Amino acid sequence: MEGTIIKGIGGFYYVKINNDIIECKARGKFRSKGLVPMVGDNVIISIKNDQGAIEDICKRKNQLIRPAVSNVSQAFVVFALKNPEINLELLNKFLLQCEMKNIKSIVCFNKIDLEENFINHEAVKMVESAGYEYVFLNAKKGIGLDKIKDKFKGNVTVFCGPSGVGKSTILNKFVGTELMETGDISEKLKRGKHTTRHSELIEISGGFLVDTPGFSTIELSIKSKESLKEFFPEFFKYDSQCKFNGCMHYKEPGCRIKQALDEGEINNNRYDFYIKTLEEIIKGGKDKW
Repeated sequence: MEGTIIKGIGGFYYVKINNDIIECKARGKFRSKGLVPMVGDNVIISIKNDQGAIEDICKRKNQLIRPAVSNVSQAFVVFALKNPEINLELLNKFLLQCEMKNIKSIVCFNKIDLEENFINHEAVKMVESAGYEYVFLNAKKGIGLDKIKDKFKGNVTVFCGPSGVGKSTILNKFVGTELMETGDISEKLKRGKHTTRHSELIEISGGFLVDTPGFSTIELSIKSKESLKEFFPEFFKYDSQCKFNGCMHYKEPGCRIKQALDEGEINNNRYDFYIKTLEEIIKGGKDKW
């Protein structure tokens, strides 16, 4: 049978199959391969004498280190419009990380009550110009949360963003409500909910939500300076129009991206971030920072 690991604790993994949760242990063969099952894994299990065993781990779409979860399909990238002020470079780093992990980004601009003209905020214009979806929130009052809930279906979703932007507030609005409606999942698992700090998937609105405030640190690893441009979706429609094949949109003549920049079709902050990141890779000879 195939299911999804929704929680792991003390060497036991809890696999959801339809409406059942099966307690499983992993076969020893995974240790010899250096492979450890993780929350979010799609797995094949067998059951013998009422005890489940993980027989195989399906290929992962991606995996995160903090929180430790695999097969994430969607991230709500949360930033406050004020308190704290938006750091555009950090916002771009979160968007870049999601692109590299093949995770769809939806930017959540929280604390709209603190910014009178939030629709015309510089960060909003930047995100919109890059083609990313975004929503406006006042999480404390519940404003905009219905727009988020509609997007859970069919996804494994994680929240991410810097500290102090309201990730925990948003998460608690959903997880708290869901647990009250469906009963504490820890009771189903016969484990105390405070016995582990590991990630857990909460079923909500036809999808899964990672029950931690998500990643607030950046894990970037670029394979090569040539591949960096692949993670900027607003470049795609212009890339093939450059004079030279393999143009890095840096100092090459006849670059369609730079033309689009001059014409206001590509956001200056996004391009500046691209160039700064590219130069860090070139100067340092490094692919991680």
